[in-house]
Amino acid sequence: MANPSNPSEIARETLKQLMVRRLAPSPDNYLAIYNEIAGVTDKSAEAFPERELKSLLLALPKETPVQQRLARELDQALKTANWEDYRKGLVDFIVEHSAESDLVWNDLIADLLRQWDAKQSGLTPARKRESLERVLNTAKNNELLFSRLQNLTKSWSLNEPAADSIEVADSTSDTETEGAMASPVQTATPATGPLSRASELLPELRDIFAYTLETVVATQLDDEPELANQVKALAASARKASTIKAMNDLLAEIKRFAFRLEFLAEDRNELRTGLLKLLQLVIENVSELVIDDGWMSGQVAVVRDIVAKPMNLRMVTDAEHRLKEVIFKQSQLKHSLVEAKEALKQMLAGFVDHLAEFADSTSDYHDKIEVCAEKISKANDISQLENVLAEVIKETRIIQLNAQRSRDDLRLTRERVEAAERRVNELQQELDKASTLVRHDQLTGSLNRKGLEETFEVEVARAQRRKSPLCVALLDIDNFKKLNDTLGHDAGDAALIHLVSVVRETLRPQDTLARFGGEEFVILLPDTPVEDATKALVRLQRELTKRIFLTDNEKILITFSAGVTEYRTSDTQATVTKRADEAMYAAKKAGKNRVISA
Repeated sequence: MANPSNPSEIARETLKQLMVRRLAPSPDNYLAIYNEIAGVTDKSAEAFPERELKSLLLALPKETPVQQRLARELDQALKTANWEDYRKGLVDFIVEHSAESDLVWNDLIADLLRQWDAKQSGLTPARKRESLERVLNTAKNNELLFSRLQNLTKSWSLNEPAADSIEVADSTSDTETEGAMASPVQTATPATGPLSRASELLPELRDIFAYTLETVVATQLDDEPELANQVKALAASARKASTIKAMNDLLAEIKRFAFRLEFLAEDRNELRTGLLKLLQLVIENVSELVIDDGWMSGQVAVVRDIVAKPMNLRMVTDAEHRLKEVIFKQSQLKHSLVEAKEALKQMLAGFVDHLAEFADSTSDYHDKIEVCAEKISKANDISQLENVLAEVIKETRIIQLNAQRSRDDLRLTRERVEAAERRVNELQQELDKASTLVRHDQLTGSLNRKGLEETFEVEVARAQRRKSPLCVALLDIDNFKKLNDTLGHDAGDAALIHLVSVVRETLRPQDTLARFGGEEFVILLPDTPVEDATKALVRLQRELTKRIFLTDNEKILITFSAGVTEYRTSDTQATVTKRADEAMYAAKKAGKNRVISA
């Protein structure tokens, strides 16, 4: 048979040979006979159509993760020129997505919504939401998502913890799940193969939960031994729970424990509210319990501030120091005041006694004069009057001396009373001062050096205990001497008050401001790295430039230079302040109105 050269003739001859040789008209048989008649070698017949397949790959969409996965598989097959891998990737993709049409999503979503709205004991909306989010985040394809949503819905309908259904779904590998999706309506069952990563984490999660109960919850119940022992028992049960039944029993115990905790929290809240009301009642009525309410104005102001604002440890500590100093100073001044008042009462009592003695002597004088008058009336001659007259003169001289002595005593007593009154007023003024800011600068209201020392010790101890950073900033007002000399000391004082006001409104409540001396201030910034502390001081500078200082209708721009440093374990207050001071002087030399960190 002559070899035909026309493709149509080759095709007719190929069909004829298929009938003669009784071969099935498959593509492979047709291609083999066609190549045989045309004289094409096997190598050319097996040539890989890289260009055509690459153009097909470029035309495929790559928007979803599944499409991107298919593109990666086909690209790998192109690089290795493996036609079988290329064909398998396409076929598997088509089969996979053709199976999605078999998933009854409408029924599943309707059932899921019904179970979501239904109320089951132990399944709160928050727990349902958490379980649903876990399913949505862990499913890698639609079939796996369908299966896990189905298991989740079933667990809700049976009123079981949703975590159990997810655990069952996670215990099956993704490959096994995808292979089992020929019947997507069936419920997933635990795999008999190796455990998944989720199953491996279960013992660790139980230990973490038990550790949380022992170290977090139990430590908050030192004043409730019964509940503390119950927490320890729950922790032990959590470590031993390895079955669904044991977990359900543990869940029931935790519910009962949580119920008791709710009662305890309510009791503590009522106790706190009652104590605050009692404290407010004491504050409101304290004026009725003391002689002069001015003595207690300082304490009352501090305690009223604490009660009115949300409590925090720093505020209570500061109030404690203030109250201790105020009470000590007041006890000394009050003792002096009591002594002065006691002396005044004794003087007044002596004066009254002296007046009584003078009245008695006057009465006696009148009695003697009456006797003398009677003798005079009975006298017959002048010689009898001589003795009576001498007696009258004697008594008159005595009463005159007594009156003069009483007048001198009265004058002396009045002077002593006036001196005592002045002393009482002085002590009262000192007592009023002691009732105000003892640890604070009287001009600006910020902490003074003594207050800074105490606060520094507290903040250092807290930073070491929490292993948190503590920064110290020292700022100095630029050109303050020139401002004082030009506008006067009153304007300088007002500028200091203006600066302190801006600092308090800009910084955080936990930050501490203290007047270090003159126009220098120290700021303690707890729980703050040095970078953040520097940014806070720069922000303070910007805020200060926005708020123009006004004195005698003249606008003055106030700026400051600052140095910031972080506390080190080997530091003292002197060393850390010195380091901040050196950084502040570096900021001055760099042009002022700057912040430099050491």
